[in-house]
Amino acid sequence: MATTPMGTERQERCESCSRDTPHDVHIELRAESDDPGENAAFSREPYRVATCRRCETSRSRRMNDA
Repeated sequence: MATTPMGTERQERCESCSRDTPHDVHIELRAESDDPGENAAFSREPYRVATCRRCETSRSRRMNDA
């Protein structure tokens, strides 16, 4: 998940495009439990979501697994 600086943009590898492309990146908090009785409000985990600006393919990765 290496990024390459290019001016003010960051580029990273897009598997769909098979090359380094600009990506929009943000962090999402996701509930990992589908069971509402399992304290879903407290079981949220941060995920890094990167979306390729060229093909709009998104991929996410749990930050605790990084």
